[in-house]
This record gives sequence, C-alpha cells and structure tokens, in this order.
Amino acid sequence: MHRFGEATRRVRIRRFASNASSYRVLVLGGGAGGQAVSSALSRRLGKGAVGVVEPASVHYYQPMWTFVGAGAKRFEESRKDMSDVMSSGVDWIKTAVTQFEPEKNRVATQDGKTISYEYLVVALGIQLDFHKVKGLAECVGKDGVSSNYSANTVRMTWKFLEDFKGGEALFTFPNTPIKCAGAPQKIMYLADDLWRKKGMRGNVNISYYSSLPVIFGAKKYAATLNQVAKCKDVNLNFRHNLVEVKGKSKEAIFENLDTQEKKTVKYDFMHVTPPMSPPDILKGSPLSDAVGWVDVDKETLQHKKYPNVFGIGDCTNVPTSKTAAAVAGQSGVLRENLLAAMRGQALTQKYDGYTSCPLPTSYGKLVLAEFDFNGEPLETFPVNQGKERRPFYFMKKDMMPFLYWNLLLKGRWKGPKMMRTLAHLGMNKR
Repeated sequence: MHRFGEATRRVRIRRFASNASSYRVLVLGGGAGGQAVSSALSRRLGKGAVGVVEPASVHYYQPMWTFVGAGAKRFEESRKDMSDVMSSGVDWIKTAVTQFEPEKNRVATQDGKTISYEYLVVALGIQLDFHKVKGLAECVGKDGVSSNYSANTVRMTWKFLEDFKGGEALFTFPNTPIKCAGAPQKIMYLADDLWRKKGMRGNVNISYYSSLPVIFGAKKYAATLNQVAKCKDVNLNFRHNLVEVKGKSKEAIFENLDTQEKKTVKYDFMHVTPPMSPPDILKGSPLSDAVGWVDVDKETLQHKKYPNVFGIGDCTNVPTSKTAAAVAGQSGVLRENLLAAMRGQALTQKYDGYTSCPLPTSYGKLVLAEFDFNGEPLETFPVNQGKERRPFYFMKKDMMPFLYWNLLLKGRWKGPKMMRTLAHLGMNKR
C-alpha cells in the first residue's frame, strides 16, 4: 500500500513538471484566478499550450476561513494539494517568477530559467503585510491576537474565541485595499453570536476599528449592517487605523486618519486584518501602475500598454472588491477576450465589476451582498438580499465550497449572470 501511494505521488510530479521554455499562454499564479483561466484555456488550446508558474504545494479556499475561525468548519476542508487542483492539460512550473520582460515576451524564474510566451496572464494575488503594523508580526497567533487571513493563524482565532472569558474584544480593518472587505466584520458577528450562546455576552465589550468612513461600501448593505451592529451593541469607530500592537501589555494603538491623533486601547482579544499590497515582485515592474497593481483596462482586463498581457483578480487595479466572486466574473471575460486577441479580433466581452460578499451575521443568518463597479446591487435571487436570511448562510457554508472546488477552479463557472437572468425572468438584471 505504501509503495502504491509513492508511485501515485511520483506520477503526479511527472505529470505536471515540464522543461518547456515557451508557451502560447503563460499564467503566473495558481490561485483561484490562475486555476480558472488556465483550466479553461487548456481545454480550448490543447495540452502543453498553457504553462502555470506557481511555487506553492498547497491551494487554499480562503473564503472558508471565516468559518474555520468561528469553529464552523475544519481547517483541513479549506486546503488541497496543488497537484490535485492543477488541470491535467497544463504544465505546472513549480517555481516563482522573479522578473518581467514584456518587451521580449518572457519572464525569468527563481530557478534561473527564462520562459517565453505569446500571451501572459498575471494572477499573482495580494500580499499580506503583517510587518507594516509595529509589533503585529511578533504577536499574531499569541497574546490574544489572531487573524483569519493567514493559514498560520486562522485556527488560533477559534481557540481564542472559545477560551475567551470576557473583556475587551477588538476587530480591525486596515488603511489599504484588502481581499474580501467584509471579512473583518464577519468574524465579529459570529463571535458576538458565540458569546451570546454561551451566556457571557454581557461580560464582553465589542469594538470595530476601521480605516473606512462607512461600515460597507455598497449603500444598500451598509444600511443593514449598521442596524446589525446596533442590535449587537458593537462600538463602531471609523477612520481609525491600527499602527502598533503591544502584545505583552495587550494594548492596541490606533491613529485617527482625519486628525492624526493616536489613542491606546486595551484588549483581551483582537482579530486583526493586516495591511495588504501588491506582491513585491509587481511593485515597480513594467506591468504595474504607480502603486504596484497590474495596470489593466477594467472592462476587458487587457493590459493598457502590452496587448498580449492580461490580468485577473486581486493583483490588478480593477476598481472592485477583491473576492473569489469577482474572479469568477472576470474569468469568462478574460478567457474570451484573450482568445479573440489570438484571432486578431476585437475584444467584445466587458466585465461589469460584479463581486459578491456573503456576510454571516450569526450562526445561521447571512446578508448576500452582490454589486457592480458603482456599488449598485446586482443580485442573483428574486428576493431582497439586503436582509439576513437563513438559506444564504447554508449556501455560503456548504454549497459555495463545492462550486469553488468543482466548477470555478476547473474554469466552468463564470459567475451567476445566467442564473440571475433566469431567476429574474428576464427583468432588468445585468
């Protein structure tokens, strides 16, 4: 039995390794965007035409980490070996990109190789910057500080919540773009519900410190969430950014972004959303804007300078919330536009900014926010999704993981646009 397992593992390694130095399409990144695009394109272009540069051995379904941190899912359910999610039709190049040379249609990699391409898709995700908050990197995962954003710390959230005896509980949102902008408050609502179920909520003071001026960017859902926070007796503190954590004394220091004044807040438990930024390899690269995001047209996802380069997901400067739902909406647009570019045709597919943020407000209820570039609702179901609903909670918890692993990563899910049209019987829902 042991020998059979070893043979299977060796077959997988041979199956994805490649010494090819040129591809019709080279995809950088094996996250949700990279997998969705590479899987779909490999079926259209044939085996060996698509290469994927990805150094990681494990793929995580990160939207599940809210439930992992809240004890509603096991961490193991959120991970799979990269070899199990990589399409059999692509070449997996297990290394990292170190340099972009778009003028020569090639990239350099960490193992010293150069890979050429006809078309490039950049899907490198977003970078967690724990080190940008003084003291945070040293105390996250201990000293009562946790974060659902890291595979290394998400399980500590549940331990801290379960062991909590009362006191000051803080939840933070940084002064940078982040992936899943609703996640900082999702865990807060679940923590509130947990402590109520344990009969200890009266011993807890919950405070939310956000750099934003509002609780949520889309007005319809902000109205609901403001009411949820009020009913849960959450202290809302907007325009406050976490700048330092003193783990030993359990103190958090926040800066008021309007007055630049700083204040020190004691905590017994704190869930931190770290600052985030484009991956270091993109900052200052010829593919990026002044900040470091891949500089693409927000509708076609084609690079503004290099027509044979496309971008998808969190690493781009597309002005919408950075979520897996946005990746799904972008993946079909990118695929069809890239194929059109290959044929010398016009790029006719347009991304409308669709993104989704399912916000659990308790164990059993959820607000399903779906909206476009302008924050206007773009809802799939013919009900008011701005209300807390029980079916949406179980859809998020139990159905969406299946959709992610079996459809999105395989390039067979382009978002709910068709479902939306059918559900609304052709009414004015894009």
